[in-house]
Amino acid sequence: MSKISIIAAVADNYAIGKTNNLPWRLPADLKHFRQLTTGHAVVMGKRTFESLPKGPLPNRKNIVLTSVMSEGVNEGYYEADSLEDALYLCEKEEIVFIMGGATVYKQSIDKVDSMYITWVHNNFSADTYFPKINFDEWDEVSREDFDPDDKNPYPYTFSVYNRK
Repeated sequence: MSKISIIAAVADNYAIGKTNNLPWRLPADLKHFRQLTTGHAVVMGKRTFESLPKGPLPNRKNIVLTSVMSEGVNEGYYEADSLEDALYLCEKEEIVFIMGGATVYKQSIDKVDSMYITWVHNNFSADTYFPKINFDEWDEVSREDFDPDDKNPYPYTFSVYNRK
């Protein structure tokens, strides 16, 4: 059975997106995301997939949730019409990361074993938000705090939560 985790970058006001992009630029988080997800399966919604500048993420099994399936074979990714079908496609994977967007996070938050959250310590104008977390259901098992630097203009925290 796969270990299923959410991975997300979330602002203090729970913002995660604006016009299908991240509302911030934080290279350290992108590097962290790449290190955690490379070699594993990633599940995402269609809009999140469309926001990827270079298409499917390399060295990962990409699963795209969509209500309108493509004709024929897709290059570099699989499609599923439900979260259950997406997870079925990942049943042989050791680790599966749910990487958004908001609808997919909301559908999966009660099914995941852990969450890898990058807290971006600022409030951002957004049109897409992460679902509220009931912290009574989660233990924070790891936390690394970082100050802004030349490349990362906001303070941020890498947190890992396991379901109690």
